[in-house]
Amino acid sequence: MGSSEGAGTTGRSGSGSGLAKHAVVRAHLLDLIRDRLEPHQKLPTERRLSEELGVSRLTVRRAVEQMVSEGEVYRIQGSGTYVAEPAIRKREFLTSFSDDMRSRGLVPGAKLLRAEQTLAGARESWLLGVSPGEPLLHLVRLRLASSVPMCLEEVWLLARLVPGLLETPLEDSLYETLLRRYSITLDRAQQQVRATVVDTAQARLLEVPALTPALQVERVAFDVRGRAVELAWSLYRGDRYSLEQTLRRSQ
Repeated sequence: MGSSEGAGTTGRSGSGSGLAKHAVVRAHLLDLIRDRLEPHQKLPTERRLSEELGVSRLTVRRAVEQMVSEGEVYRIQGSGTYVAEPAIRKREFLTSFSDDMRSRGLVPGAKLLRAEQTLAGARESWLLGVSPGEPLLHLVRLRLASSVPMCLEEVWLLARLVPGLLETPLEDSLYETLLRRYSITLDRAQQQVRATVVDTAQARLLEVPALTPALQVERVAFDVRGRAVELAWSLYRGDRYSLEQTLRRSQ
């Protein structure tokens, strides 16, 4: 079986057969994950899958490598391959972290790491459209999804728009607090997303190994009056978070 499969990959029809076998292995593993395995449970070995499905170990390995690259499973050197936590997909709408988590059946939370009043530097004043030295509130929070660290978040707000905010509980949704206490309704945002890795301090807070891939998001949110209200810098765990966008061709 292994030799005929390897020979088949040299021709056009053989390539199609190889792709079909690769897809069969992946579909089998996805069914296994959906029906029987929980996150962080171990997958069957390459040898067992090869024997059960009648394909070469190379075909199994290629299917698993694709699943690793797509974040569906992960490998531990010398131990095996395990089911990954399902990624939380954020769609292209202006929503709060709390709304995102609730929509997926998770309990949002926050651990306040720092809360202080500061002054706008050159970058903050440029992004928020204010003069350098404008009083700002600076919050640093660890965002949680059902008690699991998901995101490290820094926020800068115009102090004159949110008097007394530092005296209120800051573990809840900031967007909900802005609306309920200050009648500030956020309407739109501009954001940039970059791929990065976490450093040692960030890894400790997010409970992941150092150099784990992450998504870095910088956002400026505007209210219905067109005022820049919030500058946010967020670092999301790359193994648990993805961004989903709909792109259309320009006319």
